[in-house]
Amino acid sequence: MNNNDITQLSVKKLLSDSAYYVIPMYQRNYAWEEGEITQLIQDIIDYVGETNYYIGTLVVFERKEHIRTVYETIDGQQRLTTLSLLVSFLKNELSKRNIDLDWYKEVNLHFESRENSRRTFAAIFDGDRRGNFMASLHEDDINAALLNGYQLIKKILPLKLKENGINHKVFTKFLLGNVQVIRVKVPYDTDLNHYFEIMNNRGEQLEKHEVLKAKLMESLKTIRNKTDREQSLQCFHLIWEACSNMEKYVQLGFTPKQRNALFGEKSWGRIKPKTFNEVRDSISDPITINNGLSIDSIITGFKSGKLESSQEDENSERFNAIINFPNFLLQILRIQTERDIPLDDKRLMITFKEHLLDGTNAIIKVKQFAFNLLKCKYLLDHYVIKREFLKGLDSWSLKRFKWSDGGVSNKLGRGSYVNTFGTEEDNSGDNRKILMLLSAFHVSTPTMVYKHWLNAVLYYLFNNPEANATAYLEYLESVAKAFVFDRFLSSEEPEDYFTIIYENEGEVQSAFDDFTDEHFRDKLSFGNIENNFIFNYLDYVLWCKFEAKNNTIRAYEFTFRSSVEHYYPQNPMHGYDQLDEEVLNSFGNLCLISHSKNSRLSNFSPEAKKEYYKKNNIDSIKQYLMMKEDYWNEGSIEKHYQQMKTVLLNSLET
Repeated sequence: MNNNDITQLSVKKLLSDSAYYVIPMYQRNYAWEEGEITQLIQDIIDYVGETNYYIGTLVVFERKEHIRTVYETIDGQQRLTTLSLLVSFLKNELSKRNIDLDWYKEVNLHFESRENSRRTFAAIFDGDRRGNFMASLHEDDINAALLNGYQLIKKILPLKLKENGINHKVFTKFLLGNVQVIRVKVPYDTDLNHYFEIMNNRGEQLEKHEVLKAKLMESLKTIRNKTDREQSLQCFHLIWEACSNMEKYVQLGFTPKQRNALFGEKSWGRIKPKTFNEVRDSISDPITINNGLSIDSIITGFKSGKLESSQEDENSERFNAIINFPNFLLQILRIQTERDIPLDDKRLMITFKEHLLDGTNAIIKVKQFAFNLLKCKYLLDHYVIKREFLKGLDSWSLKRFKWSDGGVSNKLGRGSYVNTFGTEEDNSGDNRKILMLLSAFHVSTPTMVYKHWLNAVLYYLFNNPEANATAYLEYLESVAKAFVFDRFLSSEEPEDYFTIIYENEGEVQSAFDDFTDEHFRDKLSFGNIENNFIFNYLDYVLWCKFEAKNNTIRAYEFTFRSSVEHYYPQNPMHGYDQLDEEVLNSFGNLCLISHSKNSRLSNFSPEAKKEYYKKNNIDSIKQYLMMKEDYWNEGSIEKHYQQMKTVLLNSLET
């Protein structure tokens, strides 16, 4: 590969290129959701003001065509498609703001043999000046994923710009001129099928957190006492390996004998040691790892698989954690330092260097971090929801790992999973309420960098490691109210997350009388709702209110829903009246549903939607109550708004 095969392109140059970028049939469909799109937008915003931001590579194969150059996109198509959607939105939006995007006259992104993708993107590119630019397309012509991507950009970008104090013009100028893509052409004789297979099945590269592990262990290598040094390095390594598998409960990272020492004999239900040194002394092994692992040896071990844990066999596919390991490390660092540390794993090494490795007492701080890692992983496993896959079904679960009598053949016992609170099998009462509220938090914030609610939960559990169900639920409900009323609906300067968690200790500061009807109407109208957690918190309150009386509501489960739907449509079908915009955009006419249903049902009448949901699961309890009305008109919308406002405000008093 020569220098001519590698080209640095600004986003403007990339999208105005006379070449075509083709997404071939062997590529998967567009799949980015709210988490990935939010992360891309935030990454760009984070670098505004810098010289350049290198957003990644685009690996292509140059086809020989007669009329123009065509690049077959091998790797990077999700990012390329999102950038095209983003600039299309800016073109449509900024045409009213005197910002020149006239150069973007033609889409140079093409979808091979995917006519619905081509037509959807063409409709998006042509603009949404008519409000619903999909109205002209037949349902079969719509690619729901592309439409969802555009709608998410339309929702996320204005919120992120407002949150970071950046206007559209500054963002657009930086995006087009300073965000850089590295285009890499593969040689002409490349076997594309084989290359694509390698790209999709390549082994994991050395992760940032593995390099961080080596850096942290280098601090422990400076311990002067040889025995302390070797045992501390071994202990750190064992803790790290046990905690880094987020899909398994932490007890499974240790032998049964070590579990008894760390988590209680015939219990495995508490952390016995209080410090790193106590953990070290509990699990010390005469076989040490000889001065620890260097970065080189970690790379060697990582590539060869020698760092695999020797723990007992356990089905690692049963549980799916709600956070990855690098972001979990940042959550713990914030708890340990009690500083407003960004939860951004792109800056993992920089953040740890600044807050843990620089300065004095590095050995003490690294030991403390290792103990906190063990403690927080135990708390996460036992007191925070996971997605559980069992007997062909999957659902949210809130379970602890406990010792069970292993019988004559296994005197050390074995582990089993039971509900964290209440009876071991009956998933009701406080265990169910805690599970519901945690899942409401989680589905509202799919992006790791914004999981402030999880930081609040871990901080509370860290300081109350044996919290009972009643106290834990009261804290969670208080944090939920603080997020909704002190931040998202605040009548004054919104509280930041760090203040809510670390200074206010999760206690809501707002009161019933702080909110006027005019303020509520404005904050809850379409386009002004800052965070989907408002909908999910309301659904949680409604669930608590009605679940004992209604089987449909009792069985409700929170899922990832990102589309705010107008129950009475913005663009009604022929024969239905067009409502006044203020009524149409009232909170009384809004509910949260999945993007696929929004695309399908957006123009349906309330009666048609009601018929659809008779045969399908409800998306929202608020929506379910709306469908209980015999007729849906201006009066019904105002009535429902007043009811929901009362439910929200009354929750402040309980």
